[in-house]
Amino acid sequence: MHILDNLDAASLRNDVPDFRAGDTLKVHVNIIEGNRSRVQVFQGFVLGRQGNGVRETFTVRKVSFGVGVERTFPVHSPIIEKIEVVTRGDVRRAKLYYMRDLRGKAAKIKEKRDAIVAK
Repeated sequence: MHILDNLDAASLRNDVPDFRAGDTLKVHVNIIEGNRSRVQVFQGFVLGRQGNGVRETFTVRKVSFGVGVERTFPVHSPIIEKIEVVTRGDVRRAKLYYMRDLRGKAAKIKEKRDAIVAK
């Protein structure tokens, strides 16, 4: 391993849950305002993940008061308090950029149902 790989490995978080495009997340973000800090929750579905290692990011989209809001977070960022997976989405694409153009029921993501093992 190179020296930079060792530095990157030290910066990785180990509390990141397994999530993919289409999953609905609650991202708890530390917001610092002046000398105070608070936690703000950003809930939406994952449009996609990019990169790997320390530079890995994911984009979350939500519709707030009829306006689509997207926010990109670094996966291993220290400003992220925690990431919660609310639901698993059943999609067939790694990037859901086409969802930006959909409205109403068409923009709904099917929920993934867990496979039941027959006895």
